[in-house]
Amino acid sequence: MTYNPVVINGAERAGRWVVLCDHASNYVPDFVNDGGLGVTDTDMARHIAYDPGAEGVSRALAAALGGPAVLSRFSRLVIDPNRGEDDPTLIMQLYDGTIIPGNRGISALDADERLRRCHRPYHAAVTTTLAARTAPVVVSVHSFTPQLQGRPPRPWQIGVLYSTDTRLAHPLLARLKGGPALSVGDNRPYTGHLPGDTIARHAIAQGRPNVLIELRNDLIETDAQQRAWAQRLAPILVETLAFAGL
Repeated sequence: MTYNPVVINGAERAGRWVVLCDHASNYVPDFVNDGGLGVTDTDMARHIAYDPGAEGVSRALAAALGGPAVLSRFSRLVIDPNRGEDDPTLIMQLYDGTIIPGNRGISALDADERLRRCHRPYHAAVTTTLAARTAPVVVSVHSFTPQLQGRPPRPWQIGVLYSTDTRLAHPLLARLKGGPALSVGDNRPYTGHLPGDTIARHAIAQGRPNVLIELRNDLIETDAQQRAWAQRLAPILVETLAFAGL
């Protein structure tokens, strides 16, 4: 069976909202070191390999918003779709204390194959999906680990990330902070400004309203938790978009 590096869930939905999930999967395709990176199963289940829970949230959120979800189908350790092609962290050799043997000393030829067979098809699918809609709104869903090795615990339950376009992010932040008690990160646990990333490439460059949402992954471990967060966020996003006049 031919490997497909991207899944589009709900492509038939015609709404403005398009949900992107760059790190939906921890799958390593067979053409990459015969399907392995020399990393333990335990590490492949961690945040270093993908964003746990983000796929389920993305699918449920897209359905609630009446739009599609574009989901990667390869581990971020194979190649990170949320990086520009010239980013030095595109293929990580060390991540949160774990060495990635299958990436050490990777040849230019092997790196190019991962670009051609994973990274570029994913972005082509995002481009096509967005182009098929009138005035699309981009929501990128990620998850973050509660604590990096040797670092302080992260107190936020949800983070709203943004770069130069704050039209949707800032009112969303205000809405979340003004609602039921939540610990909300403003460009936390890290900044949303990453030149060449998915939002920069598919939203900011075209002037499309956008926001990146980070959920702490211990809060979205189960299907029920993922659906609950999606149902919680969908009406807030719709209300915020209307409030912002976008």
